[in-house]
Amino acid sequence: MTTITASPSRTDSRWPDRLAPLAAGWLGLWGVLALIGTLTGAGYPFGPNDPHGGDVSLLRLMPVEVATPLFAGVLLTAAVAALAMSRPAARPPGPLRALLAGYGWAVAFVLVLVVPDVRVLVVLGYLPILIVGAPFGWPPVDYADIFNWALFARFAALAGGLLLAGAVLAWQRRTAAACVGCGRNHTDRGWTTPAAATRWGRWAAGIAAVIPFTYALTRFAWAAGIPLGISREFLTEMQDSGLVWAGFGLAAFATVGAILTLGLVQRWGERFPRWMIGVAGRRVPVKLAVVPATLVAISVTAASLGLLSNPKFWELTGGLSITGAPMLLWPVWGVALGVATYAYHLRRRGACRRCGRG
Repeated sequence: MTTITASPSRTDSRWPDRLAPLAAGWLGLWGVLALIGTLTGAGYPFGPNDPHGGDVSLLRLMPVEVATPLFAGVLLTAAVAALAMSRPAARPPGPLRALLAGYGWAVAFVLVLVVPDVRVLVVLGYLPILIVGAPFGWPPVDYADIFNWALFARFAALAGGLLLAGAVLAWQRRTAAACVGCGRNHTDRGWTTPAAATRWGRWAAGIAAVIPFTYALTRFAWAAGIPLGISREFLTEMQDSGLVWAGFGLAAFATVGAILTLGLVQRWGERFPRWMIGVAGRRVPVKLAVVPATLVAISVTAASLGLLSNPKFWELTGGLSITGAPMLLWPVWGVALGVATYAYHLRRRGACRRCGRG
């Protein structure tokens, strides 16, 4: 029997080992800044301290004098936890392992899904318009009001949460004697096989494509002057204020996202179509699909938590109405898109560069 060994080029995937030190450094830096904010009483950019969107964040429920020191303590403690995970030690006792992993995942959840809120999704949706229209002065907005400290802090929290989540995942794999890079061990799980991922991934992708399209349909109707689900007076107010075009921009973003979501289960999502000159027929890089889809899934889920918990949302949309119903499904959209993206990753990940399995 011939033994096949991995070539040197397949054993150089060491990025999982760098996640814990990176997370510790990033969280430690922001923890120190939050501590300075606690001592000086300035710099905390969330909740009541955010005049441009604090009402759509779950952090609005926490007083600033409580949130600032709590934020600093959580970040610094998480940095220490991430630093502990960077040590290639033997498997810790069960209770300690569960405590460390539970705390890491809890902090990552808050940083990724609670802190960012709807502003991250809005900026991602409008970013192409803002970039293209900037030289022409359209849309007529003050960019300093958009790209401010509060928005930067939200993206910083998102980055820190993702680094911490990756560090915890890599540490759990390492301490469970699985491959740190892919999570495989000597026992394959049936639901992670490409064939199984194709089946359940198709359902998830279908759900994740339908929901944003239903949202976009109402906003396109408003842009066309059709008061679908709203009164003619309210539509006139939105037309006069320009909000109808803001909804049109988000609807276009949602429609493009819905189409690209279908690519997670279609052949053109694996190989570029013939009409794409220069790359036609080439394999689509896995990360080219996985990274943006994951970011959108996270942003949609984070946005829905803040919006659906805000009483003003229910007052403006009427709750279970044509206006608000599509947005009530945003949590399902975010989860379904995340599941579909993971299925796409399982189908196309191939052999692991670190362990050679697969």
